[in-house]
Amino acid sequence: MASPEQTPPPVGEEIHLPGPSLLPILNAAGITLGIIGITLGWYLSAVGIILFVVTTWKWIASTRRDIAELPPEHGSH
Repeated sequence: MASPEQTPPPVGEEIHLPGPSLLPILNAAGITLGIIGITLGWYLSAVGIILFVVTTWKWIASTRRDIAELPPEHGSH
């Protein structure tokens, strides 16, 4: 049940969805390579960890940009 301060959006309000992105897939590939590299070699782990960190950084930046573009009334809680 919605609390009093959480009212439903007005009819016809546009729903915000993030755009398509390869970042989640690349992020998962990076962490997978990092873990697999533990058994196959440090160089594979290094590549995976670097890929994971870079994609995480870009994903956070992308999310911050998306949130900053939302109308001001979406920020009120």
